[in-house]
Amino acid sequence: MLDIRKLKELVRLMVANDLSEIDMRDSDEQVTLRRQGPHQAPQIVTTSAPAGVANAAAPAAAATEADASEQGLLRIESPMVGTFYLAPNPDAAPFVAVGATVGPETNVCVIEAMKIFNEIKAECSGTIEKVLVSNAEAVEFGQALFLVRPA
Repeated sequence: MLDIRKLKELVRLMVANDLSEIDMRDSDEQVTLRRQGPHQAPQIVTTSAPAGVANAAAPAAAATEADASEQGLLRIESPMVGTFYLAPNPDAAPFVAVGATVGPETNVCVIEAMKIFNEIKAECSGTIEKVLVSNAEAVEFGQALFLVRPA
């Protein structure tokens, strides 16, 4: 059961620090607080996982890692929590697509974190085999974004 006092404290911290989103998860539940503007009340989304389902995503992630390593592919991972974008702006072409050749300094995407757009470099050489994240999707630290066949 969600403790209303903790929820009120999270909302207070969110407003005091001008945060637009807070996402907290544990094995039993998830709480996401979002604000659209500086004077709007936070939107609260909570979900509870039934017993035995809490770690259902872990095997899928492990399977992706195993598939990538078996195929000899490298992973480009998110260095931060934020929102993933394939292009620098909505009207621009994507940084990379499947089949694109990348080098260590090639920008592959941007991740928006706290209203700052961070360019993410490939940090490896090869060919993009798969894009694992949809445009404008929230990503976690260490989450695989792309699979790359080494050059």
